[in-house]
Amino acid sequence: WYQRRVRGSHLRLILYTYSNMSSGWQSYVDTNLVGTGLVSVAAIVGHDGSVWASSNGFKVSADEAKKLLAGFADPGPLRASGLFIAGEKYLVLKADDRSIYGKKGTGGVVTVKTGQSILIGIYNEKIQPGQCANVVEKLADYLIESSY
Repeated sequence: WYQRRVRGSHLRLILYTYSNMSSGWQSYVDTNLVGTGLVSVAAIVGHDGSVWASSNGFKVSADEAKKLLAGFADPGPLRASGLFIAGEKYLVLKADDRSIYGKKGTGGVVTVKTGQSILIGIYNEKIQPGQCANVVEKLADYLIESSY
């Protein structure tokens, strides 16, 4: 990852390490998702199942992420068995090639697939499902436009 800055006739190249990008992804979780107050906990995972960033204590396993990714192509197994995120089972309400929504009690989950990642937002009983969905979907739109 790099960024170019032109100052006068000098071109500076700043290399970003993986850890710097990792903290960048963490800011999306902390600020753009949970920081809105409309998402309780969140994670961003790669299509390979790796966790790019997540809320403290919110552990999405690689197996859960891979099954979630497969559900965007074929939601049948998720509809039949439920969607598992961080060890919790959700009843699938909506599933297509972009978004999968689930419900558990008075809370639920909103997941959106981008080109390279999956955004996962959990909401509790104090948050309206549509509010959480709006936040997660808008961040996904931004990442898709940015080729992520």
